[in-house]
Amino acid sequence: MANQTHRVLELMRRFNNNQKVCIESLQNEHLWYEKSEKTIRRDLDIIKEIFPDTFHRIQGETGCYKAITNELFNNITSAENMTLLVQTFNIADRSNLFKNLDIESADKAILDKKIKESQGIYLFKNKPFENKSGDLELFKKLEQAIYHRKEIEIDYRPIDEVTKRVIKPYKIVFMNENFYLASEVDHPDYQFSLFRISKIEGVEFTKRNFHQKRELTLFIKEMQTPMAKYTQNYKEELIDVTVEVAASKAQHFKSKKYLPSQTIAKEKADGSLILAYKVTTELEIVDIIQRWIPHMKVVEPNSLRERIFKNLSEYLK
Repeated sequence: MANQTHRVLELMRRFNNNQKVCIESLQNEHLWYEKSEKTIRRDLDIIKEIFPDTFHRIQGETGCYKAITNELFNNITSAENMTLLVQTFNIADRSNLFKNLDIESADKAILDKKIKESQGIYLFKNKPFENKSGDLELFKKLEQAIYHRKEIEIDYRPIDEVTKRVIKPYKIVFMNENFYLASEVDHPDYQFSLFRISKIEGVEFTKRNFHQKRELTLFIKEMQTPMAKYTQNYKEELIDVTVEVAASKAQHFKSKKYLPSQTIAKEKADGSLILAYKVTTELEIVDIIQRWIPHMKVVEPNSLRERIFKNLSEYLK
């Protein structure tokens, strides 16, 4: 097992057993012998990043920490999070992404065993997962370009014809069961684009580096759908959408957010809901509304209501 992996797992085990963890004491143990305080704090940060509410600093004891609860995983790992973890393992297995990670053979065997166990318990009915030969080398190049802020030229085949695009890659994004490359582009009409990685047939590095724009980085972090549209000062350009959901379907929207921005503006006396969304373009919410017709109707804006009406009219011709 990789040394850091072993250390992090041991820390998680101790927190889960409600044990106190002190940096000074750890430096006298085999796993952390001759490790700097910075290294140990980095181990703790890994846990904190994945499970933010797992442990806290003990007041009055320098460099000492304790779990918030002695049933760490039972409290943090909800059914929703558990299914997400299982699905992530299955996706990585199907797309050969594990081959792209520097994981020792023993760890890979453990992951493979967990995947096989999960497949005997969980069944995910999803769209076909996109995969093709050459994924490993492609992902390696994209990861290198993102990490080193390298501008690249890609051969992109959205439908039939291959085109060359010069782009500045920011993030690999997994959304709606597909991998996308979120990138800055030099175009008079738009500065951002998502490229479906399964449609990228080649990658070449240019000789230029680039600096990521802070606002664009934030936009990528906050975008809700692959249809998201970026403009400068995008937060000032967000579109407010209000819809009404029939009482018979209200529970679905109380228990699940269909977009991260979804809020319940009002619950009416008859049990119906008024929901509010913020989107970068009406296209982000059109599919959701059409999927829930006749149980959902647009309150505002009028332009969205007219768009839905036009789509239905075209369909019913």
